[in-house]
Amino acid sequence: MPERTRRGPPRPTSPTPPADRPPAGPRRRAFTQAALAAPWVLVGPLGLGACGGSGDEGNDPPPRPIFPPAPPPLPAGPPVFGPPWPGFAGGAQHVAQAALASQPLARVRWRTPVDLAPPYSTTGSLRAHYGSPVISARNTVVLPLKQRADGGFRFEGRRGSNGELLWSLDSDLVLPPHDWVPVVNPVITAANRLVAPRAGGRLLVRADVDAATAPASSTAFYGDNVYVAAPAAYDATVRIHTPLTADAAGNVFFGFVVTGANPAGLTSGIARVGASGTGTWVAAAAAAGDAGMGQVAMNCAPALSADGATLYIAVNSPPGARQRGRLLALDSATLATRASAPLLDPASGTAAWVSDNATSSPTVGPDGDVYVGVLEAGAPAHHFRGWLLHFDAALGTSKTPGSFGWDTTAAVVPASAVPAYRGSSAYLLATKYNDYYGAGGTGQHRIALLDPHAAEPDRITPGVAVMREVISQLGPTPDPQVPEIYGGVKEWCINTMAVDVASRSILVNNEDGLLYRWDLVANHLVEPVVLTSGLGAAYTPTAVGPDGAVYAINNATLFSVVQ
Repeated sequence: MPERTRRGPPRPTSPTPPADRPPAGPRRRAFTQAALAAPWVLVGPLGLGACGGSGDEGNDPPPRPIFPPAPPPLPAGPPVFGPPWPGFAGGAQHVAQAALASQPLARVRWRTPVDLAPPYSTTGSLRAHYGSPVISARNTVVLPLKQRADGGFRFEGRRGSNGELLWSLDSDLVLPPHDWVPVVNPVITAANRLVAPRAGGRLLVRADVDAATAPASSTAFYGDNVYVAAPAAYDATVRIHTPLTADAAGNVFFGFVVTGANPAGLTSGIARVGASGTGTWVAAAAAAGDAGMGQVAMNCAPALSADGATLYIAVNSPPGARQRGRLLALDSATLATRASAPLLDPASGTAAWVSDNATSSPTVGPDGDVYVGVLEAGAPAHHFRGWLLHFDAALGTSKTPGSFGWDTTAAVVPASAVPAYRGSSAYLLATKYNDYYGAGGTGQHRIALLDPHAAEPDRITPGVAVMREVISQLGPTPDPQVPEIYGGVKEWCINTMAVDVASRSILVNNEDGLLYRWDLVANHLVEPVVLTSGLGAAYTPTAVGPDGAVYAINNATLFSVVQ
């Protein structure tokens, strides 16, 4: 949740536990106790407060979460060649679907830090968004390692079978001004190049993501000769502040923010760097047709239509008061504007809040519809859940929204993966469905599958029709910071969840420190694996490698989980 709620705003009313959402019962409690029944857990805390919920009060910081013993070193596994996970949410449409079955979840194969200086708050929560690992077809896992409090990034390529370091590549990337540490997310192109951000709004390109040694080069979207003429000026003022997205031809797209004057007259906007290295850009305000749109929304990964012709990205007003925003559709070849749609709260009809603390990014459905999450205009009027806004491909028609949009990028689930579904939609949307106690909710945090083409009254604002909930799962671990009468549970700490189509399941991490498989056939949580003893943190992704390994992040650490 936003930091405003993390400090525990007064709840407008005392919520009544909804009749169709009973408190966590004995089955859920027993399940969690069994999952946590490891000796190392018993000596440490089971959680450090919500992932942005109301339980972050107190004078003394709680102890850091405890890790289980490190798994023993492993020999390298056999060669692998399979479906890659090339970028944020698994690819340019952000559907987050694994193209092969994931391994059963049973143990941590290896782990490695993604942050050597985690920004813990005085109350023990971790205020950093960490980018998704990107994984090549030959099972090289690439992660950005933050080495200092102010950044100091190094990109590491590790062998997927055992976590062995294959290569590393330093970046002089400078983070933009921020509250929560923003996402740093490289991308692997179809030509097997690793492309990562660096200072001055430039891209760092490693020619082969799998090779132990490979040439690396840099390119500036505004021209390498322009950068060379005044490198200090550009390094100080131009900063990439979104994940990178690549199309099938190797063209790379991203948002950048400009914090001061520079010789080229650059202003914050959207950039495209072609596979040949040639760049172009457009200012956010010009693309939006709205002088108030000062930048691309921080952490918003650009998305592409299935044919690669249209680029979708959210822009917003400068940081300060609650930021309003627009969703843009741009020609992916020229960055010319095709459409600019205001992001409006469906309850009030006024500008929604497009926060720079979120990682919400557009998802493009199989039918071309576009989904993007926002916070409500009058937060916490909707319990800080926000809304998942829904548009047609041309952004000309606003369709039925979802009832949760805060810091979430919806994943796409084929309707055939859910036997209980009886509707007519070809696909469903997977999203977290938290209900924040500190903002008027019950603390009953769920993950849900929604039907984007069917509607029901919203439970909080009944006058708004929202996507129909098909199935959902309540978090399994009770939250002691919520009065027991409400049945509050630990939050689902996820911003984009990997969908295992073959196994008809979803892979999701929780504030309780565990990774779960959500079995969509039985609608049960199965195969819990302990990662840490849990903590409150900004939301993070899950991913699947070409050998079926599952990747999750908890407490500034990347975990590889296998059978």
